[in-house]
Amino acid sequence: FVCILGITYLDHAGSALFPESLLKAFTDDLRNNVYGNPHSQNISSKLTYDTIEHVRYRILQHFHTTAEDYTIIFTSGCTAALKLIAESFPWIPEGTKQPSSRFCYLTDNHTSVVGMRGITASMNVLSVPITPQEVLLAESKLPAQEQNCTTPHLFSYPAQSNFSGTKYPLSWIQDIKSGKLCPIKAPGKWFVLLDAASYVSSSPLDLGVHQADFIPISFYKIFGFPTGLGALLVNNRIAPLLRKTYFGGGTAAAYLAGEDFYFPRKSIAERFEDGTVSFLDIIALKHGFDVLEKLTGGMEKIKQHTFALAHYTYTVLSNLKYANGAPVVRIYSDTDFSSPDVQGPIINFNVLDENGEVLGFSQVDKMASLHNIHVRTGCFCNTGACQMHLDISNEDIQRNLQAGHVCGDDIDLVDGRPTGSVRISFGYMSSFEDAQTFLNFIIATRLSKSDTEIPFKSVTKLTTESVPDDLPSFNNADKLSPILQISDGDLRSNLSATKASVNWQPLETETESIRAAVSETAVPTCRKGGKPITVANIYLYPIKSCSAFEVTEWPVGNQGLLYDRNWMVVNQNGVCMTQKQEPRLCLINPSIDLKQKIMVIQAEGMDPISVPLEDNSEKEAVVCESKVCSHRVKTYDCGERIAGWFSVFLGRPCHLIRQSSDMKSKSHQKNTKGLSSTKNISLSLVNEAQYLLINVASILQLKEHISARLEKPLEIEELIQRFRANIVVSAPESFEEEEWAEISIGALQFQVVGPCSRCQIICIDQQSGERNKEILQSLSAARGRKTNFGIYLMNQPLHSSFSDVLSVGSQVLPVLKENTEIQPPTSSEEKCSG
Repeated sequence: FVCILGITYLDHAGSALFPESLLKAFTDDLRNNVYGNPHSQNISSKLTYDTIEHVRYRILQHFHTTAEDYTIIFTSGCTAALKLIAESFPWIPEGTKQPSSRFCYLTDNHTSVVGMRGITASMNVLSVPITPQEVLLAESKLPAQEQNCTTPHLFSYPAQSNFSGTKYPLSWIQDIKSGKLCPIKAPGKWFVLLDAASYVSSSPLDLGVHQADFIPISFYKIFGFPTGLGALLVNNRIAPLLRKTYFGGGTAAAYLAGEDFYFPRKSIAERFEDGTVSFLDIIALKHGFDVLEKLTGGMEKIKQHTFALAHYTYTVLSNLKYANGAPVVRIYSDTDFSSPDVQGPIINFNVLDENGEVLGFSQVDKMASLHNIHVRTGCFCNTGACQMHLDISNEDIQRNLQAGHVCGDDIDLVDGRPTGSVRISFGYMSSFEDAQTFLNFIIATRLSKSDTEIPFKSVTKLTTESVPDDLPSFNNADKLSPILQISDGDLRSNLSATKASVNWQPLETETESIRAAVSETAVPTCRKGGKPITVANIYLYPIKSCSAFEVTEWPVGNQGLLYDRNWMVVNQNGVCMTQKQEPRLCLINPSIDLKQKIMVIQAEGMDPISVPLEDNSEKEAVVCESKVCSHRVKTYDCGERIAGWFSVFLGRPCHLIRQSSDMKSKSHQKNTKGLSSTKNISLSLVNEAQYLLINVASILQLKEHISARLEKPLEIEELIQRFRANIVVSAPESFEEEEWAEISIGALQFQVVGPCSRCQIICIDQQSGERNKEILQSLSAARGRKTNFGIYLMNQPLHSSFSDVLSVGSQVLPVLKENTEIQPPTSSEEKCSG
């Protein structure tokens, strides 16, 4: 599947990929059997119940234990399992006669573990964070007088850090339970919660030896399918002590509706599995275990295979140097990747420039996407490890939040310091080619040929010596590549495609002249001795991510240019398609005929087709709710005739939908700061703002830089099309538009709401649909590692007698900002116009 798409998938710690044979086995099962609700008593329900019990047995077998020692409780995932533990653990709160309980957790824990403290706090139980170093330095044994205390405490740690891949000692389980190791000084009995979600995706876990009390897991981390299903493995010695307040369907042996009487089922699993379990997904697990064993030969082989890939990649990556000797990456690790017993197949790092400054993870992610390499960025739901490895203080976290940075967004640098990092991770489907593709990407984008000639020879020698000859490969490898060795010649030949990277900045005199022209008072200004700024081109994009429709004058509505991005193409699941996923969208040419009130859609090799402009959402069209860049919009389907046209051209099932007139997407308040009547400003199917403006002078300056890097120079018109603006102006100075706070064009007034941060869509030739990875990289280099180009505008409606029409040739009057730095809109989405 991934090979067909040409994707290098390196986020196996986020989710494994499912093999085709798993889906086939599962769907064959569903075709041949009828599975009813397991709470019923009929034949099909009994089949379901028996199958689920078989899967419980199979899970216990996978972890080398039996039903005598452990109970399987199915949950919606690892997070739900953790929440269940926090709610049902037999805590003793503060203020009782006996010593109170403690919830102690390692700071290198997933958010879902740390979040348990919210529940313990509500129960008046104290939570104590502890660092890995503090565990190692902890008291070796409790004083004799405290060993007889029975107060239950809970210690939680990950078997494998999802941030760095560090494997923490499984020996801690027995040491803590026996009292040999005490995480904190607290008399009582310690129980151990082992978060195994990350660990079990690539390593065997023997619960016959390492008998933790609670082991939460998520199955998609192992198989890739099904998602939304996890389990809590509970040690039977603690299971009877768990408390439960809520009871759902299927958990009661008997209860009364009119009185407070409830008697639970005897089985621990049935007592805690509220409602009907996800029984078809549980049945799919059976096939997951079968296929995993067939394809790989077991978890020990997966462990060796994935570690070999990580070891090789770490070795090469950590030895990459610039010509000046500076490292290309900074790796965040607690180990030297010498053993799979202490290190999992995860590499966490940041890319550096020649001066040792961090390149923001968002920029690295965008460049990786251009090479069809899928990585994970940010803090990976593990703030504790992120703080520890990146040296981010508590005060830094709070300051970053005040600066607008939240978990999961693309604000990667604050005051030049990283807010997160880049993570790659290998799984059982990963191949040596995946590792090689990733390394070649880093080399091609960061190093010129001269940089890599000498340093890389030494790296090659080191690598081929350090990777053992007897690397494991899979038996019966069905769709998996065996691990190969790489030779010096292979590495050098793969570098032949790399191009020289030239750092470009605007000439100092140019920058100074722009800055000098910035007035302290906000007044309409013309540059270059009064040379006027005019509108050069006007474009609208009736269908989101399809071709532009150029006009010389056009009516302005309350959402921007009339009919701009009123339609979009969605896939069979109703998800918006853009040129990121389907570059051929740019070959679809919509045009608006205002007189005939139709939109005509054309594409090469297809008969033209038309869509009425009148909103028919109140007729028989199906109205649904869609999401566009976090905005919720009400839409309706344009019908099967149009859907068939798009499906034939794009070669996949899809539909054309239109925004319904009875519900508009409201713009972000932060993005419209300073606008009058912000509540009345609405958006069409755009991502960020009503209009996008670019400057021809800025295009020309960028063209000079890009042309130096390309074998075939780009035409100015082609570049303008790539940036997909609504308004193209002809201003005297390049990038002076970034100094504007407001502009007026004829009778229309616009507020500047921020710069446009570009994504990989600018790499797509809008005439052919072909990609050129060099464009985004050139923009990043030209703009000092940022990818800003163009500005977003919102319309300030004028209450005047002038008609709201935008025309080519109209004069543009800018009002300058007092503070000349535009802050980007605070959003976790990429700000491309689509």
